[in-house]
Amino acid sequence: MARYFGGLLFGLAVVVSCGWLFISRPWAGQPEPPADFVIPTQSVEDVRSHAARVNEVRTSETIDKPAREQFAADRDDVVFDAARAMGYLKDICKIGPRISGSDGMTKQQELLKKHFESLGGKVELQSFTARQESQPRPVDMANMIVRWHPDRKRRVILCSHYDTRPIADQEPDRRKWHEPFVSANDGGSGVALLMELAHQMKDFKTEVGVDFVFFDGEEYVFDPERDKYFFGSEHFGRAYSKDKSKRVPGGPRQEYVAAVLMDMIAGKNPRFPVEQHSAMQAGALVRELWSIAAELKCKAFVDRVGSAVLDDHLALNRAGIPAVDIIDFNYPHWHRLTDLPDNCSGEGMEQVARVLTAWLERIK
Repeated sequence: MARYFGGLLFGLAVVVSCGWLFISRPWAGQPEPPADFVIPTQSVEDVRSHAARVNEVRTSETIDKPAREQFAADRDDVVFDAARAMGYLKDICKIGPRISGSDGMTKQQELLKKHFESLGGKVELQSFTARQESQPRPVDMANMIVRWHPDRKRRVILCSHYDTRPIADQEPDRRKWHEPFVSANDGGSGVALLMELAHQMKDFKTEVGVDFVFFDGEEYVFDPERDKYFFGSEHFGRAYSKDKSKRVPGGPRQEYVAAVLMDMIAGKNPRFPVEQHSAMQAGALVRELWSIAAELKCKAFVDRVGSAVLDDHLALNRAGIPAVDIIDFNYPHWHRLTDLPDNCSGEGMEQVARVLTAWLERIK
């Protein structure tokens, strides 16, 4: 009798839970991203369950619905020039491949330093050395950090990787793998967005400090079976954790309260579902961003859970910084020679920028 009664209760719980999910949100699956990015062991059922809980999370910074609607209707102070952003993307790609430790990376760093400093940003390079498993020698790398309002203690990060992959390992013809390719969307789009957004940042109305962070070594992979990813973000996370541990209690401190990573955001007809690790590790931030996207009618943001992605946001979450990955999982030119500006558009960059600037104006 006890077993029967317990089974009956379990069955009722399942029915109620399924009904709740059905009427609340369509957490439908998304086609699988490229294999290198997917964590195949991730349980979709676990993510759906977590996503349901995340849907109830609201932070202290959330404002009431009428105010949000008025904000979305009246907001016209931030102008994102999608055509100019595409121009920046083309300028970056004209350099050619920007592989970690290469002349192309050095040229890109010089271009970005000049650009951001001319608009009032404080630029610094976070230098380090990394050695890949498949390579005989270590390589000098550097994350680039551009600070806006550097005196403010509460800070957020807008970030992207800015290196390009040494091999086009998704080309069907293996003989083409070692031909130079410029990785316009994968490695260029986040950079171009932040180059355009920099025009607004000096006088931008936000109460937090903002750091643009460009991670090196995300794509420094020659042998996908042996090599590791994310050198730059892991170095950044370790440095941040170490710095926090050295601070004197009661002394001045700066702390990152959130981070938004952008990866492959300039494809044509982009779609940004909720990345699984973002939902599980930074659920409140996910709800803020995707709610803003809905208010602003940014349709590239899809209100359902997609795939689990290995990306730079994982190292930030490990360092105690809630971090979300905005990524188009299904960009068809990923790691192919066809990842060119001609296969990109400003649509996705513009929508991401609108969401981010609205979020920056609200955060306290």
